[in-house]
Amino acid sequence: MAKGKRKLVPETIAIDSDNPSSESLDNQMPECFVFSLSGCKKMSKEEAEVPQVVTPFPGRQRTKSRVSPKNAILQEKKIDSGAFEYHFQNLWRSFSEDKRTSFAYLDCLWFALYRKPHYKAKVITWIKKKQIFSKKFVFVPIVCWNHWSLLIFCHFGESLQSKTITPCMLLLDSLEMGNPRRLEPDIRKFAVDIYKAEGRPESKSSVYKIPLLVPKVPQQRNGEECGIYVLYFINLFMEDAPEDFSIEDYPYFMRKNWFTPEGLESFCQKLGSLRKKS
Repeated sequence: MAKGKRKLVPETIAIDSDNPSSESLDNQMPECFVFSLSGCKKMSKEEAEVPQVVTPFPGRQRTKSRVSPKNAILQEKKIDSGAFEYHFQNLWRSFSEDKRTSFAYLDCLWFALYRKPHYKAKVITWIKKKQIFSKKFVFVPIVCWNHWSLLIFCHFGESLQSKTITPCMLLLDSLEMGNPRRLEPDIRKFAVDIYKAEGRPESKSSVYKIPLLVPKVPQQRNGEECGIYVLYFINLFMEDAPEDFSIEDYPYFMRKNWFTPEGLESFCQKLGSLRKKS
């Protein structure tokens, strides 16, 4: 490389730390381009209207001691939205197509954007294109108040009057002391708007009665692991979710002893391996 020239490091769209604050979400990118790990691509006018913050993705640096893939993930500590999406996409591709058939997922920033009145209608339009009512389970990663949690829509395509397969919502939170129920009002409005956009026959009052369950899942060991826990919740749920999730057998495998610290470290090693392949 010629002297004086700097090597360009790929960038990823991300929110600084876990919190999509009002200030960061209101900032607009000056150019209609999105930067990713594979370079940059031009955005549509509609996509460009979504508020974004660009931060550099750490490039590979030479070190005297070799860092294992497992430790590399653990050293990331708090995961911002760009890193979360990167790890999630690698994880999603690691599952077979047959396994992915029953699942869908929403972008990790959509719920935060939905909570801002100016973007609510656009988010609902984007969700409609995902055809989530044709899926058994839908992952909705949530980043609010500097914290990650995971919302899962279960069997939204089934009738609310069904006595065998009951539509329900799961909220998995690795920090129970943060009171995950404080998200419930926004979650219920979110569900109502999704049903309405799909032209479903269910009334607003019946959608509001869809059970929102908060299982007592394993808790993070410090204040910086919530993003990793959400990724691990997704991984384990895809592996172990029953064919027909019923609230009668809830919480199934989702208990306080759902996984061990050793299992979490093995998962981090898996993420590191997937990153190396991507």
